[in-house]
Amino acid sequence: MTRLWFVSHLRRRVPGMQTSTQETQATVTGLAAPRLLETLSPSRASDFKACPQLFKFRAIDRIEEPPNEYQARGTTAHLALQRLFDLPPSDRTPEHLFDLFRSSWIDVRDLEYPDLFTDVADERRWGIESLEILANYFGVEDPSAIEPADRELDMREVLGEMTIRGILDRIDRTGDGLVITDYKTGKAPPERYAIPAFFALKVYALLIRQSTGETPVRLRLLYLNGPVVYEIPVNDAQLDAMERQLTALWAVIESAIRTDRFPTRPSKLCDWCAYKSICPAWAQPDQEVAAFLMP
Repeated sequence: MTRLWFVSHLRRRVPGMQTSTQETQATVTGLAAPRLLETLSPSRASDFKACPQLFKFRAIDRIEEPPNEYQARGTTAHLALQRLFDLPPSDRTPEHLFDLFRSSWIDVRDLEYPDLFTDVADERRWGIESLEILANYFGVEDPSAIEPADRELDMREVLGEMTIRGILDRIDRTGDGLVITDYKTGKAPPERYAIPAFFALKVYALLIRQSTGETPVRLRLLYLNGPVVYEIPVNDAQLDAMERQLTALWAVIESAIRTDRFPTRPSKLCDWCAYKSICPAWAQPDQEVAAFLMP
């Protein structure tokens, strides 16, 4: 296994979470009405479906989440895989992908993850683990035989009263039509639990149909930490249903913004949520009240 090399001198600053709230304007009668949705991304739509309070923390309050090594791995791996297809097919080898991961990490480290690792040894350990996961890519695809139609495609489409925006990892033109692929660096769920993960890809398929007039034929989730590929067909009836679902979701989110009601939805996923310590669902009772309630 090729070893990952990192620069030893890293810039450091004190980490912290910064909060910025929605801008409001004073009026003669009081505060202006809350600003409603301008755009909605597939990831934020997924957040609201999973937990409206999570959506509020991320999209409304815009509380920054402390970066973690899993996010750093995903960001860097996506950039390396994007750059891999800039190379001639014969150069799309594991060694070149590892080099692209190293250079991509150098590009994003100081800007996005300056305080992620406590020392060079910890960073090196993460890098080696990342390369081992990235090597799995060649077990599920042969990049020398693929010429993507587009990569990291920034999409913004108006659907009725909605504006949906997101970045699509990769789209390929195959013999039977367009295929959308999404890279995942986390562990794959069991297949019976994978269907919800296709939500965002169905949204992207809807955007592709809207922008090109062509309906993609398949959606693929490519999990490198496995590796495993989950794939489902897609058709116009499914995309019509997705558009109706998005329209309804848009209306529900706007209602939540107007009323400032974002219910929590506790689950096992809360243990991995960066906002658990400030979430109303997990708030600790006031000590005086707790003492009063004690038998």
